[in-house]
Amino acid sequence: MIPFKTDSAKKTEKRNSSKPKIIAHRGAWKKLNLPQNSIASLRQAIKLKFYGSEFDVRMTTDDSLIINHDPTFFDMEIEKSTYAELIEHKLSNGEKLPTLREYILSGIHKNKKTKLICEIKPSGISKERSLLIAQKAHQQIQRLKAQDKVIYISFSYAVLKKIIELDPNASTQYLGGDVSPEQLKIDGISGLDYQISKIKNRSEWLYSAKENKITLNAWTVNKVEDMDWVIQNSFDFITTDEPEFFMEKLKNY
Repeated sequence: MIPFKTDSAKKTEKRNSSKPKIIAHRGAWKKLNLPQNSIASLRQAIKLKFYGSEFDVRMTTDDSLIINHDPTFFDMEIEKSTYAELIEHKLSNGEKLPTLREYILSGIHKNKKTKLICEIKPSGISKERSLLIAQKAHQQIQRLKAQDKVIYISFSYAVLKKIIELDPNASTQYLGGDVSPEQLKIDGISGLDYQISKIKNRSEWLYSAKENKITLNAWTVNKVEDMDWVIQNSFDFITTDEPEFFMEKLKNY
């Protein structure tokens, strides 16, 4: 496919037709052996001036919004545990499990470049609880005046539609890999962020995304051949566990 330039998409950054912007998946953790989703890995991503640093939001049984990828923490189910119970255990670097408030405050401190890529994890209890998580996360981000720094992503289409209901100008990317760019545009979602293997199998969506001004992101891009394919197809972003490595590789393009 021959890359071509488009106008900037609504609620998105201008399309870069040559080099995708790098998003550090769960922060810049791997090279320094930092805990994933820790404030330390976030600050390292900010220090290295990556375009974005991704993180995962879940909610405890007492409605505390915390940052953790898995539904469990030290074998405790997050949705069935209180925050006080969870912070009895530390991350590997001694940090406590960060709240969303603490994470966002750290993310906006002395940070002029790096976006905060907020993945809202759907509840395993109910759709209604998923929507509550979305609402509470949005409220916290608005309260901290961080909305211009945040891009919302989720595997839950309903969660993203809730975010758009709360803020039609919010930047959003859908992760599920099963919705066409045409439908994303109809529903007001800014971009797609699909697993690299899935989007490779739906090459017609690349042209459609550009025609509909839907930004293109792929996860998790950790192989050079995948990065080459993403560049050849004019993706806007790549999400990777190897942000430092790909930052150096991109200098040669």
